[in-house]
Amino acid sequence: MQTLDTLSGEAANWQPLPLTADEAEVARVMQICNACRYCEGFCAVFPAMTRRLEFAKADVNYLANLCHNCGACLHACQYAPPHEFMVNVPQAMAKVRLDTYVEYAWPRPLGALYRRAGATLALALFVGLALFLVLAVALSGSLWHAPLAGNFYAIFPHNLLAVMFGIVFLFMILALGVGVRRFWRDVSDGRDLQQGKGAALAEASGQALSLKYLDGGHGHGCNESDDRYTLARRRFHHLTFYGFMLCFAATCVATLYHFLLDWPAPYPFFSLPVLLGTVGGLGLLAGPAGLLYLNLRRHPLQGDAAQKPMDRGFIVLLFVVSLTGLLLLALRDTSAMAVLLAVHLGAVMAFFLTMPYGKFAHGVYRCAALLKNSFEKRLPSRLRLGSD
Repeated sequence: MQTLDTLSGEAANWQPLPLTADEAEVARVMQICNACRYCEGFCAVFPAMTRRLEFAKADVNYLANLCHNCGACLHACQYAPPHEFMVNVPQAMAKVRLDTYVEYAWPRPLGALYRRAGATLALALFVGLALFLVLAVALSGSLWHAPLAGNFYAIFPHNLLAVMFGIVFLFMILALGVGVRRFWRDVSDGRDLQQGKGAALAEASGQALSLKYLDGGHGHGCNESDDRYTLARRRFHHLTFYGFMLCFAATCVATLYHFLLDWPAPYPFFSLPVLLGTVGGLGLLAGPAGLLYLNLRRHPLQGDAAQKPMDRGFIVLLFVVSLTGLLLLALRDTSAMAVLLAVHLGAVMAFFLTMPYGKFAHGVYRCAALLKNSFEKRLPSRLRLGSD
C-alpha cells in the first residue's frame, strides 16, 4: 500500500512531457491569445483555451484537433504576420494535428504514411489495384462479354467481394479506433465523463453533423484568401460527408436485401439501394470537386502547405470513387461492365486502404475533441483548471 510520503515523492518527481517544436508554437500563440481574447466567440477553441492557465502536451493536442481551420481568427488577429508576434493559429494548429495523427497511428510505423499520402500515392495505388483486378478479369475470360443485365457477381463472386472488402474495412475501423482511443486516453483525464454524458454526446454529435464551427463564429462562413466570407467550404463538406453516408447506406441496404430478403443484386434503378447510391454519388462528385477548388485557392497562411498533398490525395480519390461508381451504374448493362467494375473496385479498395493514414482521420479526431469539449464545459470551474 502506498503511503502519503510515497505519493508525495512521486508527485515531486513527476515531469510534464516535453513539447515538440510544433506543440511549443501552439502553446506560445495560445498564451498570447489567452491574454488578448479578441477571438473568444469565434469557435470552440478559444473558450476551451480560457479554461487553461498553461498548455501542456495533452492540451495542445486537444486544442489542435478542436480547431476546424476556418481561418477567421487569422484574418481578425492584430498580431498576425507580419506583426512581430507572428500569431497564426490555423497554421500552428494544422501542424500539430498532423503530428497527432502520426503519433497515435496504429500500427505505429504506418504513421509515416500521413506525411506521404499525397495525390500521387493515392492515384498510383488506385491504378495499381485497378490494373490488377482488370488483369484478373481478363485471365478469367470475362473481360469482353455479352451484356449481363448488371449482374456484378457474374464477374466477381459475392463471397469473394465480401471477404476482400470486409478485411480491408475491418482493418480501417481497427486502425482508426486504436488511434483515437490512444488520443482520448491522453487528452482526457477521467473527470470529463463525470458530467452530463447524454447531453454532452448529443451536443458534440450535433456540432459534428452540422459543421457548426465552419461558420467563422458569426454565421458568415470561412474567410477567402481576399478576406471575404464564404459558406462554400461548409456546404462542400456537407455534400461530401452526406454523399459518403448515403453511399454507405446504399451498401448496408443492399446487404440486408441479400442476406435477409434473399434478394441478390442487380437492383432496378428505382430501388432503395440504387437511389441512395445515385444521390450519394452525385454528392461525392460535387463535394470533392468544390473542396479541391477551394483548396487550390486558399491563402498559404491559412494552413500547413506541407499537408496540401495529403488533402488533395483524399479529395481526388473520393472523386474517382464516385465517378467510377456512377459510370458503372450507367453502363452496367453493356459489354464494358466487367472493366468498369474492376476499375471501380480498385478505387474503392484504394480509398479504404488509405483512410486510416490520410485526411479522413481529421474527422475522427475532431469528433473526439468536440466530445471532450462538451464534457469539459460541464465540469465545475475548479476542476477545469485542475484544482483539488
